[in-house]
Amino acid sequence: MTVPCRRILVAGLSAFLLIGTAVSGDASTPSASTTVADGQRDFDWEIGSWRTSVRVLAEPLSGSADEWLQFSGTSVVRPLMDRRANVVELKVSGPSGRIEGMNLRLYEPQATRWSLTFVSMRDGLLTPAVYGGFRDGVGAFYGDDQLGGRPIKVRFLVFRQGADTARFEQAFSGDGGTTWETNWIAVDRRTS
Repeated sequence: MTVPCRRILVAGLSAFLLIGTAVSGDASTPSASTTVADGQRDFDWEIGSWRTSVRVLAEPLSGSADEWLQFSGTSVVRPLMDRRANVVELKVSGPSGRIEGMNLRLYEPQATRWSLTFVSMRDGLLTPAVYGGFRDGVGAFYGDDQLGGRPIKVRFLVFRQGADTARFEQAFSGDGGTTWETNWIAVDRRTS
């Protein structure tokens, strides 16, 4: 399957990669994240295996937010380097095909922030990173990318909805961040 854009952030997904206008307003208020004061342990709660349901907007920033592609599968989050980094492995499939990718998350102690970088196994290319952290239990990460040769802004949100459920949303902006269109929504449920 060729997913319409090369950035499929599974960022948090549980990694990555995000919520859309079509379902806005149904995300529960996330519980407070367990963190060290500097944020280095913000993703500790996510270490483990998850069952993942993903919805992807077929044509982001095209003016048509009607067609959503459905996928389901697994997301596995593993700690690296004493939990100062982690990697998410995403494998989902559906009627439209498969998505396989990884999200590498690195903590930057000097900036007290995380960088999240996704790679699709389809093309082996890294996307530009999104940067940010958690505040009041919500992870918010922002960056710049391109879609169809034009510059866009990217927003990735992580909502922890209890010990065993999380929601990840990705949105693009073609107008410098004034408006956002959600194009990726992933809901993860812990399996181990």
